[in-house]
Amino acid sequence: MNSIKQDFTIKDLENISGIKAHTIRIWEKRYNLFEPQRTETNIRFYTPTDLTKLLNVVLLSNNNFKISKIALMSDEEITLQSRELTFNIAVNDEAINALKIAMFQFDKIQFNAIYNNLLLKKNFREIFYDVFIPFLDHIGLLWQTETLLIAHEHFITNLIAQKIQINTEQLQYNIHKSDKTYVLFLPENEIHELALLYLNYELVLRGFHTIYLGQSLPLENLKHFLESDKKIYFITSLTIQPYDDKIEDYFKEMNDLIKGTQKEFLVTGRKIEKVKHLKFEGNIQLFESISELLKII
Repeated sequence: MNSIKQDFTIKDLENISGIKAHTIRIWEKRYNLFEPQRTETNIRFYTPTDLTKLLNVVLLSNNNFKISKIALMSDEEITLQSRELTFNIAVNDEAINALKIAMFQFDKIQFNAIYNNLLLKKNFREIFYDVFIPFLDHIGLLWQTETLLIAHEHFITNLIAQKIQINTEQLQYNIHKSDKTYVLFLPENEIHELALLYLNYELVLRGFHTIYLGQSLPLENLKHFLESDKKIYFITSLTIQPYDDKIEDYFKEMNDLIKGTQKEFLVTGRKIEKVKHLKFEGNIQLFESISELLKII
């Protein structure tokens, strides 16, 4: 557990909670809600317990609890009240805040409670677009600012991945369009799988046959599918891999693989910005988002 972040700046707390540092300081001084510690050089810092308490306080505050009333509660009461709220509320911003608490506490039970309550108000697609995508976008920002640890990201994304897989499995007998096959994969050393998993769900929902190959697949492994007479679309999502100095070579290899065939590559992910200037002999299409890709399917 040495990799788990043990201290946070007030800026970290602001980024994660959405509460301005100025307000957090007021809550400290006026209501004694937090007692930051100090380094040997007198720099203030907060513990993971402080962070969790702040997220709980924000959740209560957003649900008609006055700060003055919250300040009179013990830490245990704050936790219990916020946990009770988590089991009863689950709409967009409030659900996103509750997901943050579940993530930082590594609390699978709380995550499932939030999700199940969302299902009472939304279908799975609405949950993904209205809650999971904004939540994951925020997680990405926290990761970029080094506010979030890989352990937290992996915990929460794995839980979301499980929900996508469960909903996809429920659709497996929905396949009724056999004229096209979609082969989904990630490049070597790429592990950011949520976008691809969700694309697979959307394709199965539409009745298409999909072959899901998952993470870290060398392009040469796709040669088997080139022998098929079927109309095949290869779909990949590039988040981290290939690295910038390898990206053009990767697309050239992709181009050579399908050049002269009727097969196609559909590519999405942040990495496509690096290759928009390239011209391809094979049929390679670039999409800035999942939504853009789905429009042509």
